[in-house]
Amino acid sequence: MRLTRYFLPVLKENPAEAQIVSHRYMLRAGMIKQQAAGIYSWLPLGLRVLRRIETIVNEEQERAGHIPLLMPTLQPADLWRESGRYDDYGQEMLRIKDRQDREMLYGPTNEEMITDIFRAHVTSYKDLPLTLYHIQWKFRDEMRPRFGVMRGREFLMKDGYNFDVDRDAALHAYNRHMVSYLRTYERMGLTAIPMRADSGPIGGDDTHEFLVLAATGESEVFFDSAVTELKLGNRDVDYDNRAEVAAVCKEFTTLYARTDETHDPALFDAIPQERRKVARGIEVGQIFYFGTKYSASMGAEVTTAEGTKVPVEMGSHGIGVSRLLGAIIEASHDDKGIIWPEGVTPFPVGIVNLKQGDAAADAACEGLYKALAAKGLEALYDDRDERAGAKFATMDLIGLPWRITVGPRGLANGVVELTSRRTGTSEELSPEAAVERVAQIYAGV
Repeated sequence: MRLTRYFLPVLKENPAEAQIVSHRYMLRAGMIKQQAAGIYSWLPLGLRVLRRIETIVNEEQERAGHIPLLMPTLQPADLWRESGRYDDYGQEMLRIKDRQDREMLYGPTNEEMITDIFRAHVTSYKDLPLTLYHIQWKFRDEMRPRFGVMRGREFLMKDGYNFDVDRDAALHAYNRHMVSYLRTYERMGLTAIPMRADSGPIGGDDTHEFLVLAATGESEVFFDSAVTELKLGNRDVDYDNRAEVAAVCKEFTTLYARTDETHDPALFDAIPQERRKVARGIEVGQIFYFGTKYSASMGAEVTTAEGTKVPVEMGSHGIGVSRLLGAIIEASHDDKGIIWPEGVTPFPVGIVNLKQGDAAADAACEGLYKALAAKGLEALYDDRDERAGAKFATMDLIGLPWRITVGPRGLANGVVELTSRRTGTSEELSPEAAVERVAQIYAGV
């Protein structure tokens, strides 16, 4: 993408309404525009990151054997009355009526609707296990929407729902989600710690939140520092192997890690003092096992092998897709701007032409742009007639992981400069070598 043809409305000054880093940088980098309190338009750069995150979430859900569908944003109120949960959300739920005076709501979550879909089509244990998920916009009328996409009223969320014939199968689904989430967050360059949490209005006895450590986190968290060193990496996990999946979950949940709602001071004090940590965390996902809470009240039953009917065992599992952008920025930035991990960056590399209009520099940039495209990498080429300082400032602000700088002096020596946004280190390479180096970096992403 050539910057002269792109829509990137960057701001030089910090917006007065932005209280935290992610909100400030998302506004300054031209990623979002507020339309109302807690409601944002996603501008091209922000949308590209949002789509990268969606892709990773989808890939890891399907790798775990989960099946995508799409449910509507509006739901009939009668479904929520069936489950007995219509009043649980209070004023956070946006209630509306259509022209026929039918009561509707803008969905804050989808347990009722997915249960209705299930009960209409599944009646036998032979059709289980089954996990369905979607990525859809939600609305919760927060009393004090703030911090940009971190606590907005409208947000994009992945929510998945498992249906199983018995408790053991449902707990395997719970574990399967935990492993898939660990892999999802690692691909985004995040250390997201699964912590024992409170279920809130979703309900259920077993639940973990995934939290990213950040000074601006809304939750106080208590953990053994050794948990931050655990990595799933490139392990090939067989999601159908209950013992293998359970072993990974045990590895990641045995060390102490809890939110303030479930904190146990006695257990925490048993950790060696040097490993006891108290910090703030940003919630980026949560998994629940709640058994028959919804299936029993809404008549979602299956016939077992013995011929009896039982309500299915269920769980729900969410990832805050739009919220993740803010969390990534909170965890990865400096005083110049965002530092995107390679897995979610809007563009893999930026090209900066130090002397636009110089025949050799223009030709070299065009060559790099086309060579990267041939490798499947869409660069953001800053071809504006701007001074070098302004171009560097823009690249630093929007946070692309790699930058190739092209100027007449370097070209006279047959080299361009490849710079890492994260470390600030640069090396001089031939244009061909720079393209190969960037291609190698992204081959493993």
